[in-house]
Amino acid sequence: QVQLVESGGGLAQVGGSLTLSCTASGSNFVVSSMGWHRQVPGKERELVAGITGGGTTVYGDAVKGRFSISRDRTLKTAYLQMNSLEPEDSAVYYCRAVVYGNVYWGQGTQVTVSS
Repeated sequence: QVQLVESGGGLAQVGGSLTLSCTASGSNFVVSSMGWHRQVPGKERELVAGITGGGTTVYGDAVKGRFSISRDRTLKTAYLQMNSLEPEDSAVYYCRAVVYGNVYWGQGTQVTVSS
């Protein structure tokens, strides 16, 4: 069983930065891709950023140029560096990992950007 543990959410000011991390734990497995999605009440969950094992990245239009996703060399921890935060970035951020074709989600971490 794969478990995703997220950390790093919290309160930030407009223009500030936060870094989220997500670690996949469990028995021996290979994580093929990891990513972050976010959701606000009343809206669908949207892609923030994703990264493959080979390092290919993809970003949602709303965060391009401001957020950056990376993975450590074990490929089981992903980081989301969020810069130039805007109030519209406030949401619950969910980590996602794909392991042998199965999708796993973290419990979510709240990010609140205030002016």
